[in-house]
Amino acid sequence: MNILVIAIPILLLAAGFVVVTSLRRREAGDAAGHLSRETRKRDRRSRKATPLLEGASGRDVERASVLARKGGDLVPVAEPAPPAPFVAPDAEEIGVNRRQFLNRSIIGGFLLGLGAFGGAVLSYLWPTGGGGFGSKISVGKLADIENAILAGGGFAYYPEGRMWITAYPANALEKAEGVYSEAELVGMRAGVIALYQKCVHLGCRVPSCASSQWFECGCHGSTYNQVGEKKQGPAPRGLDRFAMAVTGGSLTVDTGTIIQGPPIGTNTTGQEAEGPHCISGGSH
Repeated sequence: MNILVIAIPILLLAAGFVVVTSLRRREAGDAAGHLSRETRKRDRRSRKATPLLEGASGRDVERASVLARKGGDLVPVAEPAPPAPFVAPDAEEIGVNRRQFLNRSIIGGFLLGLGAFGGAVLSYLWPTGGGGFGSKISVGKLADIENAILAGGGFAYYPEGRMWITAYPANALEKAEGVYSEAELVGMRAGVIALYQKCVHLGCRVPSCASSQWFECGCHGSTYNQVGEKKQGPAPRGLDRFAMAVTGGSLTVDTGTIIQGPPIGTNTTGQEAEGPHCISGGSH
């Protein structure tokens, strides 16, 4: 029963398709009629009157046939002209297309960036002619430096060398001779000492304390006396210092030569705190 339900619609569709196809063929056959006798004679006369055009295109033959039917003259077909020789276009006249422009822009930008980076690296690595940290700095006349120390309340700071310069007492030189190197003693004999501003504990910048007349690090409480000898706190030694040279009454500090600070317990000046500490850990 199920097979009949499926088969019957399929058979009906097939029969309908056959009927429609037959009707379309019959209509096409009825539409294709026969030419009249007069029409066939006219076509034969026109074919005889129209000569074969050698080398002419189909369009030329058709045009000539139409003219022959109308009684006109046959239009001669011109021989095709030979092809013109190829001439390569001028690159300047063509110009730069979009792809070339983008490619050249990308390459130019890359080269420009690479050149700027290379210039920055060279300027960073190129040795400077003088001045600034890491070089020999001419600080000035000793008399001017002593005045700067007095004006700073016992401390003169020189940012270009990242250094403090303080006075070294002449009565402490005898003890200093057995502790410090000759590069340090040159300036100490002239009455000054150049100290690196960095705390030897963890590298914080050490400020001066006007009340105690010590250097007191606010990071972890390390303290140093006025000539950079370690007094209290976690610092493993005294402040590092720079090599000095005195020529004609002028002081030159070599900030490229850092000398390690004196060991714990060094106290050539005997200076104690002269007032209240600037940090809470300074009194411990």
